[in-house]
Amino acid sequence: MKVPMLDLHAQYEALMPQIRIELDKVFANHHYIMGAQVKEFEEKMQDYLGIKHAIGCASGTDALVLAVKALEIGEGDEIITTSFTFFATASSIWRNHARPVFVDIDPRTFNLDPSKIEAAITPRTKAIMPVHLFGQCSDMQAIMAIAKKHNLKVIEDNAQGIGSTWNDQMSCSFGDIGTLSFFPSKNLGAMGDAGMCLTNDDELAIALRQLRVHGEGPKYYHKCVGLNSRLDTMQAAVLLVKLDQLASWSKARRANAAFYDANLSGIEGLTTPYIDPKALTIYNQYTFIASQRDDLMKHLQDRGIGCAVYYPLPLHLQECFIDLGYKKGDLPVAEEMANKVLSIPIYPELTQEMKQYVVDSIQEFYN
Repeated sequence: MKVPMLDLHAQYEALMPQIRIELDKVFANHHYIMGAQVKEFEEKMQDYLGIKHAIGCASGTDALVLAVKALEIGEGDEIITTSFTFFATASSIWRNHARPVFVDIDPRTFNLDPSKIEAAITPRTKAIMPVHLFGQCSDMQAIMAIAKKHNLKVIEDNAQGIGSTWNDQMSCSFGDIGTLSFFPSKNLGAMGDAGMCLTNDDELAIALRQLRVHGEGPKYYHKCVGLNSRLDTMQAAVLLVKLDQLASWSKARRANAAFYDANLSGIEGLTTPYIDPKALTIYNQYTFIASQRDDLMKHLQDRGIGCAVYYPLPLHLQECFIDLGYKKGDLPVAEEMANKVLSIPIYPELTQEMKQYVVDSIQEFYN
């Protein structure tokens, strides 16, 4: 049996007739950049998430770059963030000529550990950038309390967590700006790159909309240097169709996770994902801690089961950030997890037979 890490064929099969209808609308007027479907999608996202402003852009990475830029964070400034995340989190800070300051993670949730944030704050600190990793919202109440105490801005990197909540409050609604990625493998994925910034602040929304079009406003007049980061109309058309499925997909992912939890929790050497009682997760990944991780990964791959390591090298140890002065041992939890975590298929289209095959293969390895 083959169980891919993600099966976009299965995801798109039922949706393609409606997607083709929406794409035909784009082809009918040839408004490929920032067309009517972009505004429609932004408004639909505002309603879905209950957030005042949704600003589409070209990618999740650009959304982070735009967020940092809109908050006027730059040369000589610092942003506290996690090292156990995708590269874009830190690169967005670096590209704005600011300095990422890495803080260790909670060993259970893999998210930024709030208890370690205050020790990293300096006079140059301007913001905190938590990541809602693998679809589980960070402890935003604790993070917002620290931000308020020290007068810091907050950018929520929610590339993996659209629709996740903390204490029943929607992710992306806590901080000054939240960001989303619609990379094809995400829970809500486009047919290419696409992203979004979200904010309840009217002034920040104006700045973000201006910055995504080269800082232009009005046309051909530039008050600042922005980015060329507009959301393609065709991507918005695809996302309009898929957004209607997101709630049911998230429910199916949680059901798949419950099956894994029930069948894997008793295995010695494997720790199933911990979900904080205050969090509603969307399981962008089902990521567990495993002894003999690399051997287990090979075992699963040999049996045709997709699996992956997110992430094998924490950002503070990446070669490009060597000038930041970090060394091995500085963030021990992130470094330990990089050697122990493994993600297995969790997408909604998994059949019972496929899930059972994954479970049986893992149990076989440890037995």
